[in-house]
Amino acid sequence: MSSTTRNRPWDVHRPWDVHRPPSAAGRSVLVTGGNAGIGYFVAEQLAGAGAVVVLGSRDAGRAGAAMASIRSRVPGAVVRHLPLDLADLPSLRAAVDGLALDHLDAVVHNAGVALDDPPRRETGAGHELMFATNHLGHVALTRWLAPLLAAAPAGRIVTVGSFAARSERLDLDDLQSAVDYRPKRAYGRSKLAQMTFGLELDRRLRAAGSTVLSLLAHPGGALDSLTPPRPPVHTRTVGEGLRGLPAGLLLQGKDHGAWPIVRAVLDPQAQGGQLWGPRVFGLRGAPRLEPAQPHLTDRTVAAHLWDATCRLAAVDPHLGLL
Repeated sequence: MSSTTRNRPWDVHRPWDVHRPPSAAGRSVLVTGGNAGIGYFVAEQLAGAGAVVVLGSRDAGRAGAAMASIRSRVPGAVVRHLPLDLADLPSLRAAVDGLALDHLDAVVHNAGVALDDPPRRETGAGHELMFATNHLGHVALTRWLAPLLAAAPAGRIVTVGSFAARSERLDLDDLQSAVDYRPKRAYGRSKLAQMTFGLELDRRLRAAGSTVLSLLAHPGGALDSLTPPRPPVHTRTVGEGLRGLPAGLLLQGKDHGAWPIVRAVLDPQAQGGQLWGPRVFGLRGAPRLEPAQPHLTDRTVAAHLWDATCRLAAVDPHLGLL
């Protein structure tokens, strides 16, 4: 994408075009887990729009490969790596210092762990691994990013949700699945916790008169077999591509799954508390606004989750933003 294209003016009245988003020149965005999967394509598309993109990742080698891939596809891309381990909560404050920015226009809470089989795994601090990485780590990261987000003209916190959260309900007495651990359910609940917290965060930001927005987005049904190759970040054989074609009637690749997230970051008309997802049954297609399901907007659950989360993540309940 040429610099001329990236810096074009944006007409807020024209329909959103996933291939021609508004210019993000001069804006800085941190994408957690930006070295692979959905996060990689979010980073690639934001870099294509002209943003300074920071890939938050534990693995320097994988982050380096992702940066090289983005630069090969986006001439002039400004992209760098921030060492970040969301499962290690005490490390996050120092990690944020490594950003060396005077403000941050957006953070995309994308990184996640999904375990398929027992046994239940814990972090060094004793938190269940998926709940800690997917939820607690992002909340703690938000706390330490707060001064940078507040210093931006209109900072955004975009939480990447999942279809897995639709059928789950939080057990406020067993948030970390210590009593009844089922990996897929624990994953779904960790994503539900993220989404519930993100909506509650925006309610509190609005009440505080903050300029920072908290939004949700989800990729729908995004499969590796439908995702274009980005070697060595993502490879796909011809056979895998052919086998994935039937699924393309309802699902999509991770490049398209990134579209709702990019819109939540860049759309000048987007508002706090919104949920963006794919247009076709919430599974594929261009991004659109979705109504949040009632269990995501239960304020009693959200208040209990907020208190428990801040205690477990060892952060001030005001998160430095309220």
